[in-house]
Amino acid sequence: MTGGTVKATVRVPATSANLGPGFDTLGLALDLHDEIEAELFDPQVGSGSRSVDIAVEGEGAAELDLGEGHLIVTTMRATFDAMGLPQPRGIRLRCLNRIPHARGLGSSSAAICAGILAARALAATPYARDDRGGDQPSEGAPELTDDAVFALATEIEGHPDNVAPCLAGGFTVAWTDAAGAPHLVRLSPHEALRPVVLVPAHRLSTEIARGLLPKDVPHADAAANAGRAALLVAALTARPEPELLLAATEDRLHQDYRAPAMPRTADLVRRLRAAGVAAVVSGAGPTVLAFSTMNTQDLIAPEVGNDWHIQPLDVETRGARVVSLETR
Repeated sequence: MTGGTVKATVRVPATSANLGPGFDTLGLALDLHDEIEAELFDPQVGSGSRSVDIAVEGEGAAELDLGEGHLIVTTMRATFDAMGLPQPRGIRLRCLNRIPHARGLGSSSAAICAGILAARALAATPYARDDRGGDQPSEGAPELTDDAVFALATEIEGHPDNVAPCLAGGFTVAWTDAAGAPHLVRLSPHEALRPVVLVPAHRLSTEIARGLLPKDVPHADAAANAGRAALLVAALTARPEPELLLAATEDRLHQDYRAPAMPRTADLVRRLRAAGVAAVVSGAGPTVLAFSTMNTQDLIAPEVGNDWHIQPLDVETRGARVVSLETR
């Protein structure tokens, strides 16, 4: 490639959405990351052709699409379209995946955010390619603001509860306005809070989990969840006391309806809560998220079987970011 190439390295965190009562609204970024190296190249196989070169290590290595259907590739191409830029002919990805797939830890949101941030970073360099294979200078290239990144990620993912904490870090409250535009508020969880994820070997697709939800719910259940979600904001940010966390994580809108698809997850959540641990289904499941404090951390392991992976994590405060742009 004339003038060299630029490689963007992006780091994106796992996330847990809902957090019990905050269905499709509350989310938490976790200190577990995928790392993606993205590079544009000239495949040298004829004008107008496209090519991808993808290598995956870690989660999903033997299963993921290694062609144009890879989620990061489709997201990068959607980002170039959103910026009004010509599509690059060649995209090279090197993915180190640590976030479990189809477990309720935001792996798809992480891939989407990685693709958008990588495309935005590469588009701002002199090496973004036009459709004739020539170098496209960065001068005059359309800017994709952080708000636009969030909006595009939400559009691709379909809802903002995972992409919000993935991009912003910390604890987020996300919503869409009457016009359908997404918004978020980022908050800092209390320093005493320690999330623990309990990851099973089995998987569950978000589509299946969402398909179990009823069209309507009782008004009393909706009112109860509204109160618990408000309490959870206070508990996570200012009052992480075990009794408050336990009350604040009670849910009536989605977890019981989804229980038939993940009975062992539902059983573990019930047993942990009976022991005084604030446990919830992480996202659409089947992972369980427990909020551990000094008073409850020793109560978790006795309730968890050997086929669950117990992983204490910190809250990721920085969110998704480009960690390097390397010219070669």
